[in-house]
This record gives sequence, structure tokens and C-alpha cells, in this order.
Amino acid sequence: MTSFALVSAYAAAGVVIIIALNVLRQLLFRSKTDPPLVFHWVPFIGNTISYGMDPYAFFFSCRQKYGDIFTFIMLGQKTTVYLGTQGNEFILNGKLKDVNAEEVYSPLTTPVFGSDIVYDCPNSKLMEQKKFIKFGLTQTALESHVPLIENEVLDYLKTSPNFKGSGGRIEITSAMAEVTIFTAGRALQGEEVRKKLTAEFADLYHDLDRGFTPINFMLPWAPLPRNRKRDAAHARMREIYMDLINKRRDNPDQTPPDMIWNLMNCTYKNGQPLPDKEIAHIMITLLMAGQHSSSSISSWIMLRLASEPEVMEQLYQEQMANLSTDGSTLPPIQYQDLDRLPLHQNVIKETLRLHLSIHSLMRKVKSPLPVPGTSYVVPVNHVLLASPGVTALSDEYFPNASRWDPRRWENRVEKEDEEDMVDYGYGITSKGTSSPYLPFGAGRHRCIGEKFAYVNLGVIVATIARHIKLFNVDGRKGVPATDYSSLFSGPMNPAIIGWERRFPEKS
Repeated sequence: MTSFALVSAYAAAGVVIIIALNVLRQLLFRSKTDPPLVFHWVPFIGNTISYGMDPYAFFFSCRQKYGDIFTFIMLGQKTTVYLGTQGNEFILNGKLKDVNAEEVYSPLTTPVFGSDIVYDCPNSKLMEQKKFIKFGLTQTALESHVPLIENEVLDYLKTSPNFKGSGGRIEITSAMAEVTIFTAGRALQGEEVRKKLTAEFADLYHDLDRGFTPINFMLPWAPLPRNRKRDAAHARMREIYMDLINKRRDNPDQTPPDMIWNLMNCTYKNGQPLPDKEIAHIMITLLMAGQHSSSSISSWIMLRLASEPEVMEQLYQEQMANLSTDGSTLPPIQYQDLDRLPLHQNVIKETLRLHLSIHSLMRKVKSPLPVPGTSYVVPVNHVLLASPGVTALSDEYFPNASRWDPRRWENRVEKEDEEDMVDYGYGITSKGTSSPYLPFGAGRHRCIGEKFAYVNLGVIVATIARHIKLFNVDGRKGVPATDYSSLFSGPMNPAIIGWERRFPEKS
């Protein structure tokens, strides 16, 4: 036998021994206080592949075998899942001394958003930063955003090469990514920033966005090409914002009252003014947070409407019935109009239910956590994982849950318990974990931009329904599968649908 063959034989034998020991350890050495461990053959890799390929299929399969609470191995990390509304409460409303989001997410988000904000600072500081950005999320601000969003969508439908002519085909995910970065940029960032959303800025955003890959939870500083582009894009975007801030410092009388102006006048409780670097980083975060979920969900909405064109026609007829004053034309959309369009709202709710962009919410365990009503204690070396999407996809809460049915919301109201209200430091909000429908999370890390997202999506859907009809092409039925390869799941690309103008322009 050659030396190479001998080494190969020893290596193969070693692998077999490692796998055998791993299996024996799972079968023979489990504490009664540990949640059940999902079986896996290979140590370290564990269940990473099956989880990564389809998280929801993995969760439902494990739930059937082990119940609502179980632990699986993800790249060597013991991750304890607690499904259902009780799991959401246990994890998302956990106390700061027991669970920590910063240690999980900072490696991923800090290179993208920047230092000293969000997950790269103490939670108390993050709560103050949330309070600062509520400037752009007040009732008055939301009302003022509506015409800005409508105009951005109208301009896109008129000028984008994607909508050239009276009809054609379109890759809807890239189109909605452009639409939502323009609407979020104009509404949340101001006119001055919106003017800078050119081709260069779009490329920078794309490179920065690609930093949100699962591998960067563990290897955020790996010298990968996409990480080098991420870092260069962050540096350039920060430079753009810093230039704007410096010009405003030099010309304070010419500063418009937008988000940058607001942040330049914010002060922490300790008396420290918000540093310019942090202002730039918050602005980068706002742009990405305002665009990410809206881009994914608006794409899914358009794909769903293309698969059921009759619903899109019903959206148009709802506007004509409720908003038109003469029965033939529609006025510009106003904030109060959104409440007069229940089918529009239900289309958004139902799509959010089926297509949450974030399937897993994680926290690092900081002290042993007994699980009420069980014998389990989650150890400090575990990560806790909640998946609100599981309840949203469960027949228990939503009969025939896999079906897209906006009408299911006509007689359904998701109420928040007034006794569950709390102020984490940025204003009164609901803990919000009792509902099986949590598209924007819950607890202290609940998305502060929830109301803006509904307004943004509502205006986008209403404006497109007024001017465009969508339909599937090439005999395709339904919608594409979900792509889980990114941290933010969206439609599998390319997602091609057909479109035609509702009122073609006369030549």
C-alpha cells in the first residue's frame, strides 16, 4: 500500500470514529434539563445545511419530532429554538441580563451600518438612537411622506427603462429594489440625499447590502471579495454623508428641516451631542432599514398580484369606489385615504404573513434560563432562536395557512393588549408577543419603522394598481420559491412577470 493510500485510509477511519463518537454522545450523554437535541451525523456542521436550505421546513419537521423546544447545531453553535407564541414571549421579551442581541448581530451589522450605533453600542444607547429617529416617523411626518412616495413611484413608472412602452416583461425584484430605495430615500432622508441616489449610490448600496450574508455572523472580517467591496462601499457612503453634514455645519442657515438636520440637533442624556460620524452611520442604517423589508415584501406583493390578476383589478375598483369623486378619475393619494382601502391593507398583511423577510430572530443567552412549565434550562453557551413566521404559517392560527388569501383579514383583528404597553426608552410601545402575527418583531427590538413600512407599501401598491396591470408569463402558475441564501429571504431570481399599462398613452 502506498503512503498516500495509507494516509487516506487513516483519515477515513478517523472520520468514521469522529462521526460514531458524535452519534454516541447524542444517544447516551444528554442532561434531563437540556432541550432535546436534533440528531446530526457530522459535528460542527450539525444541522446547518438543512436549516439553511429551508428554515421553515426544518422548524416544522423538528417541531413534529421534538415539540416546540429543541436545540440544533449551526456551525458548532448550540442554538435552542422555542416556537409558538410562548416562545416569542420567552425570547423576544427576555430581560437584558438574560438575553443579548448585540453579541449575536454586531459582527454582521457593524461593518455594514458602522460603529457606535445599533448593535455596536449598549442597548440603552440604541434606545436613545431610536428616539432620535422618531422625528421622521411621527403622525405629521407620515402624512407628509405620502405625496413624496406617490411621486417617486409615478416618476419611476414614467422614466424607468423597466416600464418603457405600453407593456412587456420585468424582473420584478430588481425593479422594486429601485422603487423602494427611492421612496425610502426621499421620505426618510430628505430631498438632498434623494438627489444623490444615482447610479454610483445604487452600486454602493448593492455592495454594502451583500455584506448581509450568513457566513459573516462568524467571519465578518474574512478577506472575501464581497467583504472588501462592503468595506469600500461603507467608507464611500459615510464620506458622502459626512460631506453633507460638514456643508451644513458651514451654512447652518441653509439647512432644511430633514432627518440630517434633526440628528445634528440631537443630544444624548449625558449631554453629549450626537457625533457626526454616528449621524452618518445612522443615515446609512435608516436607508437600508427603510428599504430592505419594503423591497422584499413589495416584490412578493407584485408576484402575488401577477398570479391572481383579478385581485389587482379589485384593488383598482376599490380605489374608484372609495376615492374617486366623479367616477372616472382618481385624485392624488392622501394619508387618510389608506384607511379607506381595506383590500389594499389586507393584501399587504397577507403577503407579510406568508413572506416574512427575516425567518429567525436570535439572542445570546447570558445566564441559565429555566423554561416555564418544563424541566428545561437553557445554558449560557446557547443562542436562543425565535421564529414568529412559524405561527404565521400554522393552520392552528390561520386556517389553510399556506394559501395566499387577503380576504381572510376581513373579519380578523389583531389586537394588542393595552396592559402589555412598555417604554424601553424611545416611547410607549407594545411588547406585542401575544399575537401569532408579528411581521415586525416584538419587544425592545421591535422595528420602529413599522408604521412607515405600512404607509410606504400602501402608497406603492395603490399607485401601481392605478396605472399597471400584472400577470404571469410562460404559463407559470403561482409564485417563485423563496431564496434563503441571504440573511433577508426573498423571491428566487429571476422573477419575471408581465405588465401592461392600464391606460396606454396615445401615440
